[in-house]
Amino acid sequence: MDDQLNVPLEDAELLAEVELTTNLMIAASEAEAVLPQEEVDRLLGLDRDGGGAGRDATVPTQKARTSA
Repeated sequence: MDDQLNVPLEDAELLAEVELTTNLMIAASEAEAVLPQEEVDRLLGLDRDGGGAGRDATVPTQKARTSA
């Protein structure tokens, strides 16, 4: 008898999103200053010139951290 609960728990889209987020977090934590928007776009795989994956909305810009 097949076990209905024996299913693969891998979601390719979720894994890709986690990888993008991880790469962005690592780059931001290693940066001495605010990452340029072009670098954020590159890390996220966006193609601003060609429209990328058909995204019309702009990517939110990164806000600078202030010292407390």
